[in-house]
Amino acid sequence: MVRDIMKDPLFLALPSSPATQADRAAAEDLLDTLRSNAGGCVGMAANMIGVSRRIIAFDNEGSYLLMFNPEIVKRSGPYEAEEGCLSLPGVRRARRYRSIKVRYQNEDFQIRLKTFTGWTAQIIQHEIDHCDGVLI
Repeated sequence: MVRDIMKDPLFLALPSSPATQADRAAAEDLLDTLRSNAGGCVGMAANMIGVSRRIIAFDNEGSYLLMFNPEIVKRSGPYEAEEGCLSLPGVRRARRYRSIKVRYQNEDFQIRLKTFTGWTAQIIQHEIDHCDGVLI
């Protein structure tokens, strides 16, 4: 189900709770909402649809990837980026890293560890900031 985009900065500033298997329906809603906004959005966190859980979905080089409870465990190559967000007006500066290693749970809640680089790494960092209550 496609949901409305949350724009309340007070809600978005709250850190999200860990996701559980009971949050699978919310994850499907997140994917549906991301797909419906694909023209202007490459990633979303669950709090952007009003669900305060650590779930992100993003365009991973042409296909969507869903992560439950993502956590960056290693980063390298810092740089400054400018980013926009569906939840907040305007463009803001953000410190990002060219390469990140992420520990997360897949759709079957199996733990995965994967390294991402470039644009995909930037998207993931933006969405994990959402999970942490960091306003971009």
